[in-house]
Amino acid sequence: MSAEFKDQVAVVTGGASGIGEGCARRLAQGGAKVIIADINMEKAEAVAKSIGGHAMHVDVAEAASVEKLAVDAEAKHGPVSIVVTSAGVLHPALPPEELPLEMWDRVQTIDLRGTYITCVAFGKRMALRGKGSIVTVASVTATLSVPLHSYAPAKAAVQRLTQTLATEWGRSGVRVNAISPGATWTPALEAAVAKGERNVKGLEEVSAMGRLLSTAEIGNAVAFLCSDQASGITGIDLIVDAGWIASGAWHAYYGVPPKRT
Repeated sequence: MSAEFKDQVAVVTGGASGIGEGCARRLAQGGAKVIIADINMEKAEAVAKSIGGHAMHVDVAEAASVEKLAVDAEAKHGPVSIVVTSAGVLHPALPPEELPLEMWDRVQTIDLRGTYITCVAFGKRMALRGKGSIVTVASVTATLSVPLHSYAPAKAAVQRLTQTLATEWGRSGVRVNAISPGATWTPALEAAVAKGERNVKGLEEVSAMGRLLSTAEIGNAVAFLCSDQASGITGIDLIVDAGWIASGAWHAYYGVPPKRT
């Protein structure tokens, strides 16, 4: 275990699985006291136990629940200096006329509104203390057109939200950055593949590196943004996508070149 985050308290919403779990594990490896904040307490407690952290309940759809998390986390564990807003939900790729409005609303509520109220609950406290780092979780789907008519717009809004909050709290010592993961092997992706909603080979083919990402790789990037090595960085969107965006137009020509032999 390294000591880059020694004596720091970190909160990871959605930390019980997927990208959130990957981030939580990496921060714990860096010496942080990590709070796994999730709606699924059984999974949160299992992850917390495995990394020597703590589990706390939160429903990011409810502002009162998020505020309670912030109050209780600091009362029990001390000032929170790192927050990763990984709580989120997906929806199937459907034409807009077939996407239920209730589903559209739920994705906006969790992925955008939940990110905002989490940032505010912890950011306002960080600002008064004059220090802190927040990493929001956006997506490469915010950058290029995909048939996710609620998820992609929500993630695009998270990118812009990150910039506004970075400017709002910049002179108060709070850094706010976003990370945009590409196709990452998570339980959510595994479930989508099982339902036939995603094609692993297709996801691999359209990336420059020809593969999916691991949650550990996303965790490494988030840890960098939270570390002193990124002390001069705020308001950015760090794309970690194995070259998915870079290679997009190549498929209109001859595709991504194979490995040199």
